[in-house]
Amino acid sequence: MLHAAVFLDKDGTLVDDVPYNVDPALVRFSPGTPEALGLLASMSYDLFVVSNQSGVALGYFELDALSYLESHLKQMFSRCGATLRGAYWCPHHPQGTVEPFGRECACRKPLPGMVLQAAREHQIDLSRSWFIGDILNDVEAGNRAGCRTILLDNGHESEWLDGPWRTPTVRAPDLLAAAQIIVAADEAFPPRMHAHVDTFDLEQNATR
Repeated sequence: MLHAAVFLDKDGTLVDDVPYNVDPALVRFSPGTPEALGLLASMSYDLFVVSNQSGVALGYFELDALSYLESHLKQMFSRCGATLRGAYWCPHHPQGTVEPFGRECACRKPLPGMVLQAAREHQIDLSRSWFIGDILNDVEAGNRAGCRTILLDNGHESEWLDGPWRTPTVRAPDLLAAAQIIVAADEAFPPRMHAHVDTFDLEQNATR
């Protein structure tokens, strides 16, 4: 049986944005995140972190540091009554100096490789799933994978580059509001109707 999932960007979405941070001691949930995770867990969504971690390719930290970070995030999720099913990291960067990570790849957002891998490995129905992020590269990755997408309008997007895949299904001010939108939308519209739900419908039902 296929599952519905919520894919979460890490920095600036799930946790405070500390550049190139993999130190568990510095990882702090963004405001509203514990409540958001508890709400999504109550709706039986599979939860995943999907994050570009070019610090590996650029030499800021070792690949092994991401395994420790994932373990710490799982503990943080658990304290919120939620389960982190998995974390998918892209360690690549085309200007990276650390081999074999300094290259182009199919997993670095805005490409959808990490989401597609998670869907294969965990039997995820992407048409019933969501991707939440704070920049349009997150939106594009989610859209390309076939998810519905939520852009957090929290000031982190600075370039606003347009493109055919870069329009979110809906916007939200923070992760808790995004979780509330997801719950309201999926309660109001059965999965077979998702293709016909527009942004206005989602926003209206989320605020009722």
